[in-house]
Amino acid sequence: MTNKTFFTNVFNKQVGGSHYQDFVIQPADFVNKNKMLFAEGNAIKYICRHSKKNKAEDIKKAIHYLEMILERDYKEKVD
Repeated sequence: MTNKTFFTNVFNKQVGGSHYQDFVIQPADFVNKNKMLFAEGNAIKYICRHSKKNKAEDIKKAIHYLEMILERDYKEKVD
C-alpha cells in the first residue's frame, strides 16, 4: 500500500531546479495520480516545463515521446 503522507511531502519539494513548483498541479503528481505510462508522463513533463527550462529542446523531446506512443499504441511509423 502507498503511504499518502510520503507522496504529499515528496511533491512539496523538487530536486534540481524550481521549474515545476509554480504549477497548481506538478506534472509528476498528475502523472502518478492518473497512473499514466512512462511515455505519456514524459511528454506531459516536457510540455509543462519547456518555457521555464530547455525551450525548443523540451518541445522536441515531448514530440519524441508522442511519436513513441503513436508507434506503440497505433502502429503508426513516424519519419
